Amino acid sequence: MNKPIKISAVLVDRANYGRLKPVLNIMRNDSGVELNLVCTGTMLLDRFGKAVDLVKNDGFGVSEEIYIELEGSVPSTMAKSIGLAVIELSNVFQKHSPDFVLLIGDRSEALGVAIAAVYQNLCLIHIQGGEVTGSIDESARHAITKLAHYHFPSTKQAEKNIVQMGEHKECVFSYGCPSADVVSNSKLTPSNISLNMGVGSILDLSKDYLLVLFHPVTTECSSSEEQMIELLGAIKKINIQTILIWPNIDAGSDGISQAIRRFREDNKHVKLRAYKNFEPEEYIPLLDNAVCAIGNSSSFIRDASFLGVPVVLVGSRQDGRECSDAVIRVKPKKEEIVKKVKVQLKHGKYKRSNLYGQEGVSIRIVKQIKNLKKYTQKRLVVR
Repeated sequence: MNKPIKISAVLVDRANYGRLKPVLNIMRNDSGVELNLVCTGTMLLDRFGKAVDLVKNDGFGVSEEIYIELEGSVPSTMAKSIGLAVIELSNVFQKHSPDFVLLIGDRSEALGVAIAAVYQNLCLIHIQGGEVTGSIDESARHAITKLAHYHFPSTKQAEKNIVQMGEHKECVFSYGCPSADVVSNSKLTPSNISLNMGVGSILDLSKDYLLVLFHPVTTECSSSEEQMIELLGAIKKINIQTILIWPNIDAGSDGISQAIRRFREDNKHVKLRAYKNFEPEEYIPLLDNAVCAIGNSSSFIRDASFLGVPVVLVGSRQDGRECSDAVIRVKPKKEEIVKKVKVQLKHGKYKRSNLYGQEGVSIRIVKQIKNLKKYTQKRLVVR
């Protein structure tokens, strides 16, 4: 009987877990896989919802909790946190000696994890590579691609991009994004969701509401607060009750958070409630039933595409990313945001898109991973 393959899956933030959860669920129930789950980055921090608790509540065993984030939310703390990720995850991989290391996305912390893995001759699997986005995230994503040995991109164009970067075609498997399974597995409705954990106005989810999530753009971190002020001004003018999720830890995050706090204090009449985080099963129905999603989260492109939710994409953070027809791009200016939100409110739901895949993605990914051959030395393919 063959020994199970040992896979160290590393989660660095709440979105990582939300998108990778269906893959992890299949792996933990497969006798051919020995899953070793490592949580690091903002997964461990209370002010970002401490998503590691969600992982444990879902019945996963977490073998390692590794603290790497430096406070400050400025470029230098991001760079130093990458360095800590390299140091701390090197120890983890030396201890567990996995056959494969599994990563998803483009977070700076994930780049540190990738370096720690490949410099110990571990075979690296990357999900969601090859996508074009704004900010430093695109550079991090492509750097991880060049370090990774196997690739599971979410779109056909992303697959082409990876091959164009000199990767071997036989190491690239374009099955779609696991988010397709997150959406299909979500059975809740907003009426089943408790909104007591947030702060702010009491909301009635049987009525229209906006869903807002705006992260800092690392390459524009000095203007993050100003951009958030414009967005909040638009929300006030639109005057529809709003669910707001706090931003991530990237450079500029503190400015966005300060703008939110001031807005709440100065505009108590505005029906806005803010949350650190939601479980994936709660987040998807909240997104699905929003009359419009506003901000710059990749979820508003990826997850919303499966649902047909109208989206107003604010600013440059997702520049270049493939979008469904449900997405309208706009500069971070109050009046422009208001104008485009009104367009989306008038339009309503769009046709659901298969741009980022269809149900069953996660099963295909795990099945393929079980058939992968470990190798160490990569070669550039010149075409």
